[in-house]
Amino acid sequence: MSAQLRPLEVPQTRLVLLGTGTVGSAFVTRYQALQQRQLSLPALHVVANSRIALACDDAPAAALSAARSAQPRAGEPVHRQEVGRLSAGDIVVDATASEDVAADHAHWLGQGIHVVTANKLGNGTALSRARGIDDAASVGNSRYGDAATVGAGLPLLRSIRALVAGGDHVHAIEGVLSGSLAWLFDRFDGSTPFSACVREAAAAGYTEPDPRIDLSGEDVRRKLLILARAAGVALEAEQVQVESLVPAALAALSADEVGAALELLDAPLQARALQARQQGLKLCFVGRLDAQGASVGLRALPADHPLAGGRGTDNRVAIHSDRYCTQPLLIQGPGAGAEVTAAALLDDVLGIVNR
Repeated sequence: MSAQLRPLEVPQTRLVLLGTGTVGSAFVTRYQALQQRQLSLPALHVVANSRIALACDDAPAAALSAARSAQPRAGEPVHRQEVGRLSAGDIVVDATASEDVAADHAHWLGQGIHVVTANKLGNGTALSRARGIDDAASVGNSRYGDAATVGAGLPLLRSIRALVAGGDHVHAIEGVLSGSLAWLFDRFDGSTPFSACVREAAAAGYTEPDPRIDLSGEDVRRKLLILARAAGVALEAEQVQVESLVPAALAALSADEVGAALELLDAPLQARALQARQQGLKLCFVGRLDAQGASVGLRALPADHPLAGGRGTDNRVAIHSDRYCTQPLLIQGPGAGAEVTAAALLDDVLGIVNR
């Protein structure tokens, strides 16, 4: 009597969410909304942060809430324990800003585990790390979804990579790449102190809790590095000249002291605003890459400049290439916000599942 043959069981793809802050929370909310629309999504297996990892058991919102209120713990980082239980074909979503998590991206990719990330510390720091991520994805036949790292999911990286793959040569990329700085300089016209605008942006959730992180230009440097590498430019972080808006006296303070000392920003930025207004120009914080080098800083632009037309938190990026030589390809849209970032993460998850 012959044995009955049974169909081969294909393991279900598991999804692990690292990060339970504003982006992680928005990810869970959107995940559940897409489930209700009956989109084909992998099971959200675990949500984790630096303190705890919790199984979702078909109740990701409850697991998220419990993880957010968990107490700190010692021992091996939780994210390594959880991802260590995954197999090739599973997906890690990095909704953190953690250096420790970003340092593991290449390792996971090399094991065949897909990585979807909003964390700029993967492709936006040392060139050696970015190359390691590319190499590991190739070895592991895995995918690295990084659309959420620049422009909160605007089709920037996808467009640049498509141009390069099609044989186009990118000559320059310039853009307003920080949603928080875009909002600040759209709001600031010199009639009110810049410090008041910063406090307003912080209250609205546009800046980091320590606004010096935004004002230092470091976030824009990382985004410019990611765009450059997508265009095939082997740019090192130290090759980007960065103009920080943070005076030395403000930079020297502890995080707890910053809020009361934001007025240190006012005098130098009031002078810049006055000079720009007298010349009929608009202040924009811009990252630029071209044949002469790479820079990040405050620029006074004419009203008809491609980057001067954004409003609110808009990112606005101009791509100059052989194909777009007379007039640049211009991409614009919201560049800040947990909801649009979470949507970009889930777009990459769906792209992996449906490929």
